[in-house]
Amino acid sequence: MKFNTKTIHGGQHHDPAYGAVMQPIYQTTTYAQSTPGGHKGYEYSRTHNPTRNALENAFASIENGKHGLAFGSGLAAIDAVLKLLQPGDEVVSTNDLYGGTYRLFTKIYENFGIKFHFIGMDNADKINDYITPNTKLIWVETPTNPMMNVIDIKSISAIAKANNLLLAVDNTFATPYLQQPLELGADIVMHSVTKYLSGHSDVVMGALIVKDNALAEKLYFIQNASGAICGPQDSFLVLRGLKTLHVRMQRHCENGKAIAEYLNNHPKIEKVYWPGLKDHPNHDVAKAQMNDFGGMVSFVTKGNNYKEAIKIVENLKLFTLAESLGGVESLAGHPASMTHASIPKEEREKTGVVDSLIRLSVGIEDIDDLIADLQQAIG
Repeated sequence: MKFNTKTIHGGQHHDPAYGAVMQPIYQTTTYAQSTPGGHKGYEYSRTHNPTRNALENAFASIENGKHGLAFGSGLAAIDAVLKLLQPGDEVVSTNDLYGGTYRLFTKIYENFGIKFHFIGMDNADKINDYITPNTKLIWVETPTNPMMNVIDIKSISAIAKANNLLLAVDNTFATPYLQQPLELGADIVMHSVTKYLSGHSDVVMGALIVKDNALAEKLYFIQNASGAICGPQDSFLVLRGLKTLHVRMQRHCENGKAIAEYLNNHPKIEKVYWPGLKDHPNHDVAKAQMNDFGGMVSFVTKGNNYKEAIKIVENLKLFTLAESLGGVESLAGHPASMTHASIPKEEREKTGVVDSLIRLSVGIEDIDDLIADLQQAIG
């Protein structure tokens, strides 16, 4: 079954009760038992829920995994991965990553004795310098948020396997439509489902997808024991959103390309970060491991002008100034004061997240209208 078909049918079955084509919303906490322990596969909805299970099966299908797990948020999904670790363990992570992930790593798990190394992964061999007997996990975000760096998953996977380490990949920006990390050697794929997989800015959710049965059992135990699950209504909404993922991503990519090229030729723009541009430092890696280049575009104004950047995002009309990304509507953000404000300024700027950086989540509106909005805002 090919991807475009999987988004609609993958892992899905008509409801056995009445043949409903769409998975019903099982809005229940508990299930009747004929005798103690005698049930029909469901006993309590924190542990299992038919609507959530249908969604988890769909996640596994579109990422070519065997097991999918849905959580109450992307950070809850990341939290579950870190609960595989013990005090004294070490993690090697991308240095350019979502501010919430950085905050979880440094403000929560460092307090429990987990050590994190944040490094640039443009050259996979750099990782070897940070691997110790205590290293247990490599955490990769690609493309990265917000600098749009693309990391060679196959090369990182080879290092992980040589050292018996887990490799987890945040695939939120790319989605499985553009990139499938499990096929490239990753052990765990994570999504902030809130973004492209849901696609309509109306659900907060996270997901993990794995192939290994033993690893899945550990994560299922953590999911149930910690309880950070999503509800059936949200599961239903994401199941509906997934069915249009492929057509939405086609338009996100088309519009992203047009806007990246427009900004790249604009006299008031210093630099554009989008993997599809030939001068992007990781363009060849992106071509090799992605099917297209996505709808996320970041840029800086000439002269690194903070006031000019703020003026632009405040003047936009169609692009809404808001956090998050991946919805059908276009959003604009100022990472230094919004999504990445939890990262210290000196650490942000080492990776390129300067005060003049603007991040665009390019939606699926008419491209002429989007470019006209940028024209009037930039001047």
